Amino acid sequence: MTKWTVDQTHSTIGFEVKHMMVSKVKGQFYSYTAEVEAADLTDLTTATINFELDVASIHTNNNDRDNHLKSADFFNTDEFSKITFASANIAKDGDDYKVTGNLTIKDVTKQVTFDVEFGGKGINPWGVEVYGFEAETKINREEFGLTWNAALETGGVLVGKDIKIKVELELNPAA
Repeated sequence: MTKWTVDQTHSTIGFEVKHMMVSKVKGQFYSYTAEVEAADLTDLTTATINFELDVASIHTNNNDRDNHLKSADFFNTDEFSKITFASANIAKDGDDYKVTGNLTIKDVTKQVTFDVEFGGKGINPWGVEVYGFEAETKINREEFGLTWNAALETGGVLVGKDIKIKVELELNPAA
C-alpha cells in the first residue's frame, strides 16, 4: 500500500446549504488532515480513506455567520472541535465510485456514501505523480444535532436542513 497526501493548495472541502429557501450559502473548511492509502489510485477500491476537519476553520465569507456556526447553536467547537470521516467500503460504479464510511459530527456518527469521480492522473512540473478526485454527498444536518433554525415571516425557515458536501482532491505520494 502506498500512502498519499492531499495537496491542500489544490484541494477543497466545502459545503452548501439553502438560505431563506431561495439561495445557497457556500463555505469550506480550511484546516484538515487526511490519510489515504491505496495499492493503486486508478482503482480506488484498494484504498482506505480517513479525514479529520478542524471545525473552527470554517469559512463562509462572513465572520458573523462563521462565529455563529462555531457557537453552541451549531457545531459547538468548544466541545466538538473535529469532524471525521473513515471509509468502510469502496465500490466501483461504472467509471466512478461509491465511497461509504462513517461521518462523525458533534459525536453523532452516521454512515454516508460519497459519489466519487476519478478526475485523472498526471505528472506535475516537478516530476511528481498527481491524482484528482471529486466527491459529493448530501446529509440532513438535523440528524447530526445541528438543529438551530429560525422561522421566516413569509413562511419557511432561514437555514435548509440538507447539506451538500463537496470535496475536490489532488493527491500526491507521501514523501
